[in-house]
Amino acid sequence: MNAKYLFVAAIALLPLSDIAHAAGDPKVKSIMARSDCFTCHSVDHQVIGPAYKDIAKHYQGTKAPAATIARLAEKIIKGGNGNWNKVTGGAPMTAHATLSKAQAADMAKWVLAQ
Repeated sequence: MNAKYLFVAAIALLPLSDIAHAAGDPKVKSIMARSDCFTCHSVDHQVIGPAYKDIAKHYQGTKAPAATIARLAEKIIKGGNGNWNKVTGGAPMTAHATLSKAQAADMAKWVLAQ
């Protein structure tokens, strides 16, 4: 089985309460702080990238489907641009290739819980 689909299937098995729990998880916030996320993002206002609250609203917050969490986790790892060009003026999100898929998924859930 393709690892990408296995990852999506594993995420699908996580209950939505995991997303809500992620909002208060200091371990996840610590990973994000060490990964430079707060250099470009803030919880409640735009810095370079969109505010986490805006991202959560855009992707249905704690109601986001597992496929969305997997897609956001992949974006965190690989970086990229295009999704928020109107907000960022085209500034790309840097890749975080040293993160595991599990760490990136936890970070995506943390963002969606804001």
